[in-house]
Amino acid sequence: MCFLNKSRCICASIPKLTLKTRLCLVVHAKELKRTTNTGRLAVTALTNSEMRIRGVEGDAVDLSDLLVPEYRTVLFYPSENALELNAEFVAADPRPIQLIVPDGNWRQASKVHYRHHELAEVPRVMIKEANKSLHHMRAETTAEGMATLQAIAEAFGITEGAEARKALMDLYEAKLKATLEGRSIKI
Repeated sequence: MCFLNKSRCICASIPKLTLKTRLCLVVHAKELKRTTNTGRLAVTALTNSEMRIRGVEGDAVDLSDLLVPEYRTVLFYPSENALELNAEFVAADPRPIQLIVPDGNWRQASKVHYRHHELAEVPRVMIKEANKSLHHMRAETTAEGMATLQAIAEAFGITEGAEARKALMDLYEAKLKATLEGRSIKI
């Protein structure tokens, strides 16, 4: 599950969170081969979640079945027209939120935004806070850049509260620490 060396495995510390907010991780197939992928940890931790794999040649992914009235579906992607995911946004509609999260490198993740025409009318949301972390799993190209699990933790902190954020951030920190220790970097 965590794809770390057995000596650094964090699988036993993955929480099981049952929350109202639903997660659909739309991950690029090439991203699943990376040991630094954190999105799949979110899917493992969040019982109300699923993962869709895109980028497999000859296998187009249709996300239209995610557009259901019982959820307020949003695409977690910082496009120019993205709204800030904050308490006011959450309070504006009583339905639970379904967060569609593209996962992959920046180029791969950005393609979900414009290649999936079934999501054309789905509002884009983003977090406007800068990433203040001192250590990163991968190099970040923007001040807001975060690992997928880190961004999901921030989003769930807004939609579900501080306890959900803490549980997911603790998982992210465990993955980050074990990964960096594997590179002989102490944090």
